Amino acid sequence: MVKKIVLAYSGGLDTSVAIEWLKETYHAEVIAFCADLGQGEDLKKVRQKALKTGASRVYVEDLREEFVKHYIFPMLRGNAVYESFYLLGTSIARPLIAKKQIEIALKEKADAVAHGSTGKGNDQIRFELTYYALKPDIKVIAPWREWSFDSRESLIDYSEKHGIPVAATRAKPFSTDRNLLHISYEGGILEDPWAEPPSDMYTMISPLEQTPDKAEYIEIAFEGGDPVSINGKKMTPAKLLQKLNVTGGRHGIGRVDIVENRYVGIKSRGVYETPGGTILHIARRAVQSITLDREVTHLQDSLMPKYAELVYYGYWFAPERIVLQKMIDDIQKDVTGTARMKLYKGNCLTVGRKSPRSLYNPKLATFEAESVYNQKDAEGFIKLNALRLKANKSLRGRNV
Repeated sequence: MVKKIVLAYSGGLDTSVAIEWLKETYHAEVIAFCADLGQGEDLKKVRQKALKTGASRVYVEDLREEFVKHYIFPMLRGNAVYESFYLLGTSIARPLIAKKQIEIALKEKADAVAHGSTGKGNDQIRFELTYYALKPDIKVIAPWREWSFDSRESLIDYSEKHGIPVAATRAKPFSTDRNLLHISYEGGILEDPWAEPPSDMYTMISPLEQTPDKAEYIEIAFEGGDPVSINGKKMTPAKLLQKLNVTGGRHGIGRVDIVENRYVGIKSRGVYETPGGTILHIARRAVQSITLDREVTHLQDSLMPKYAELVYYGYWFAPERIVLQKMIDDIQKDVTGTARMKLYKGNCLTVGRKSPRSLYNPKLATFEAESVYNQKDAEGFIKLNALRLKANKSLRGRNV
């Protein structure tokens, strides 16, 4: 019998309704947990709202520095981009929230944990894989897979009936998720993949028409694959990312509109704003380009889709992700240096890179006269690599 439940609580429509529903359905005490991941909300109001809605106790924890240092930065070191565009802003937040939820459940001697993710989405998997990885015998309650509500409209009806204040409305029924790395939008008009998102939907990034007409240059320094300063000023991980969010957002950088493949097999349209993360991804690869060996670079790049997939699917605490991370972190030890970036009208351009560990040799790379490289050596190299091509043509007579 379930007597006490720890709910991952955001204060949004789903989890606000979930408190009342869990109490009605399980006749259990509900403890709300809200993680401060930099979503920009007044969490005192979120706490008050949870208590008013029926939570017996509310935990609000500031996880911003831990989130950036131990989750976002390791993921960025892995070059993680899902399906070419998505920088995994929602995906990477779930394992940290779920981890803290389990810690609270242990502290409170709770019987179960719960989340507000739908039965169609990825988040249910991300939460629950983490729960089971950290506490295999935990009872998991997923209201969306149990209750009778079948739409956000029906949730709004329930919230109005029970006097539960929510931000979602029938006019703007978007499902949003915001943290220090990004904000996402799903649902509503966005369910039509042909429809352009409404201009008033965006939060972090300025419309291109309103961005500065003059380019801005910034320099980002990296140590061991992680950013440590902007224009020579050192900052903590969370403050550095927040600074880049403001700077990148001002120049319209980091907006994507994609139809992605969810783990459950459904195609879903998502719109994302990731200004600071976009800048860091491009800048770190610029420093990487002059500090890593060619084959090491190609090896890591070949593993990037798998690594991104593991994060997207929710396997942050799986042994294969941990093994991959160890290799990636070892590779990234050499990624130390500075990237100079030009920000203008939605574009983030690398215009300079330097490193004390650079493998770039201008004497070898030059098109001008030099005495380091004997161009005649290339002839033998080419002929050796052509041997199998010659043999294939001679023995099998294959035509192009």
